[in-house]
Amino acid sequence: MERLWAPWRMQYIEQIDQTPEEDCIFCAKPQQREDRANLLLHRSEQAYVLMNLFPYNNGHLLIIPYRHCPELTELTDVELLDCQRLLQLSMRVLTAALRPQGFNVGLNQGRCAGAGIDQHLHYHLVPRWSGDTNFMPVLDETKVISEELAKTWDRLRPLFEEVG
Repeated sequence: MERLWAPWRMQYIEQIDQTPEEDCIFCAKPQQREDRANLLLHRSEQAYVLMNLFPYNNGHLLIIPYRHCPELTELTDVELLDCQRLLQLSMRVLTAALRPQGFNVGLNQGRCAGAGIDQHLHYHLVPRWSGDTNFMPVLDETKVISEELAKTWDRLRPLFEEVG
């Protein structure tokens, strides 16, 4: 069995704990209306799109229902459909802006499944390119993200209105 080591993620994992709804970052961000500072890209009726502050790759996005909900089975049909539509829209935006060759789409439900914020369900959308992993994480415990998050936000934000 091969293992993929991602030691750069420890900074993220160590800062997260189980937080109640009133302290939940995913509940707070859409209420603040500071979209660029919060890396919030798009809002729909039931969910929103947020750039991951600790991305696996350039353009790593999160699709998050507004309602504080830890389990997929607790989403309403309307919430579930809206999240799926946002995943689809986000794939179109990333394709237009970054031209990925593929995507990883998923969610980690529960801390033991890898959810860093396990009390508020969120989907991950990670664009992928052939050869997008290199020797840096192995040799120097470093993940190369080739574009500043704010610059990526500037590239993606207008496309949500244009492509959507």
